Amino acid sequence: MLDALAETFAPPAEPPTVAADDPNGFWARSASEVGVGPRLAERLLEMLPPEDVDELGTLLDLLRRTGFTKLPQGGRERVLKALSAANPDARAGINGLRGLAMQLYYGAVDASGRNPNWDQLGYPGPPAIDPAPRELKGFVLGTASGTVQLEADVVVVGSGAGGGVIAGELATRGLDVVVLEAGGHHEAADFPADEMNALSELYWRGGLNLTTDGNVAILAGATLGGGSTINWQNCVRPPDHVRETWARDHGLDGVDGAAFDDHLDAVLERISATDDCTDLNGTNQRLADAADALGWGWSKAVRNTDPASYSPETAGHVGFGDRTGSKQGTLRTYLKDAEAHGARIVTRARVTRVLRTDGRATGVEAEVTLPTGDIVALRVDAPDVVVACGALETPALLLRSGIGGPAVGQHLRLHPVPMITALYDEDLRSWWGPPQATIVTEHRGAVEGHGYLIETAHLHPSITAAAVPWRSGRDHKLIMGRFSRLGTFIAVTRDHGAGTVTLDTRGEAEVHYPLEDRIDDQVRRHAVRSLIELHAAAGASVILDTHRDLALWRKGEDLEGYIARAQDAAEGADGRVLFSAHQMGSARMGTDPMTSVASPSGELHDVAGVWIGDTSAFPTAVGSNPMLTCMALARRTAHAILANADAAKVSAAP
Repeated sequence: MLDALAETFAPPAEPPTVAADDPNGFWARSASEVGVGPRLAERLLEMLPPEDVDELGTLLDLLRRTGFTKLPQGGRERVLKALSAANPDARAGINGLRGLAMQLYYGAVDASGRNPNWDQLGYPGPPAIDPAPRELKGFVLGTASGTVQLEADVVVVGSGAGGGVIAGELATRGLDVVVLEAGGHHEAADFPADEMNALSELYWRGGLNLTTDGNVAILAGATLGGGSTINWQNCVRPPDHVRETWARDHGLDGVDGAAFDDHLDAVLERISATDDCTDLNGTNQRLADAADALGWGWSKAVRNTDPASYSPETAGHVGFGDRTGSKQGTLRTYLKDAEAHGARIVTRARVTRVLRTDGRATGVEAEVTLPTGDIVALRVDAPDVVVACGALETPALLLRSGIGGPAVGQHLRLHPVPMITALYDEDLRSWWGPPQATIVTEHRGAVEGHGYLIETAHLHPSITAAAVPWRSGRDHKLIMGRFSRLGTFIAVTRDHGAGTVTLDTRGEAEVHYPLEDRIDDQVRRHAVRSLIELHAAAGASVILDTHRDLALWRKGEDLEGYIARAQDAAEGADGRVLFSAHQMGSARMGTDPMTSVASPSGELHDVAGVWIGDTSAFPTAVGSNPMLTCMALARRTAHAILANADAAKVSAAP
């Protein structure tokens, strides 16, 4: 049945014109020729918990009863559309299968490291380079029996933009630090060159994951260095009005003034932030030109990049880990500092619980997967625990531990992203140069102080194929066959409403994000208009929405009518799926223990010695790429931990 589904999603198809030849075999190639069916089954069994496998079986049985495998292409497509319209659960399952099948059809590689469709797409694939060597040793547990026990001054759970900074700051000032990272130890020499394996090994739950309601597709890092290892490197200062709100309404004294500027500047210096390596590829240049034509303000992105090893040929692949070593994430900065000063870094360490006694942190318990595949229990005893697992896993750990108060998992912000793709008359080569080099800042306060940044997207075949609307097998191929001419603009919206993180029956994070907020709806409507207007101003020949039921716009047609239809189109599971690469706020700082989890310094209201050290601590959505803000807040929290440690030494002195 999976074979039949894959063949339906990616069938042989007639070329664009009857007389067209097929030199690359693309139009005649079916999913079975790329081995999509078996790969799809393997991925599903790897990714899905048992109850979801049962639900998949129910869907496949339902399709079997329709005689699906014996139907022609048109009949199969009608069955899938009818089931999707009749049953929301079936629609979610079909959409999930289609997205993964499309990723495999365009992203799975053979022994030579290439996908047979790439020649038609004009996609060169990842460049061959000599990767930079490893710089971190890591700390390997040498036993597979019993419980390993370690002691430290501080245990930091997570190694990304928050945890990595805190570990580096504390270790360089003499504290004994243990870092526990749930992901694997991947550095430049270890990063997979291809998209599919990189998604599987470096991303949370293997790549794109829908919220439980199907409204938002989430991408998040899950490897050593966290999001700073796989993000697109934009170092954007937090807006002044957001900093003022955090100080005034949430008690974060100093974040609106020079003290926090010092943290921002220190981070920017340590991570080598610069705009000297911000080349504009075809899509970024089109965005800049369109903004100029419309009279909208924009700027070149500042990025954490070492100019000595930067190359535009490889810069577009940084979302899969930077094999050149040019990206200056925590792997090559703060974690390097931490290990140089004695910190022990343990990877594949899933922390199950924060330990406490009499309202005070005493350490953590974890399960560590050894290189042999064996799992060993680990206990780290420490008077201070920094929880920095990311805004999806930090609240899950707090909930499993029974700490943090009623606000744990509440106030989740996702910067939901509507995206609009367009087809241009020439190659844009969106995989060349930095993924995001142009930032349109015109609409930051579009609706009641909330708005959005407009940027470009990381364009590679696998995720693009999952995001491009599928109306039929041939229609999808007609779009993907012109891949090199596609350009995507996205709007990073600052959400006013919020979602939640809860625990499922297995004690794992479950993400919910309803699309109910009035201001957010207005912001996204405003953003959809802006994205379409920019493509039109940039000279796009065809504009396509990610909403599957919305017709294409072609140059010369009624643009205002198309904009109106796009603005009125349903969003989320019922229409235009939104995307999120930024998660924040789910264990936020503030003064009220009923509406916040941690104090303005980052320490939990209800358990002394437990600190929130990542984007979970953001009181609200920040409205800009969050890495820089996260790192600066983490540095601020690290200094609060140091101040507490110094005070404890003074009080303990005779």
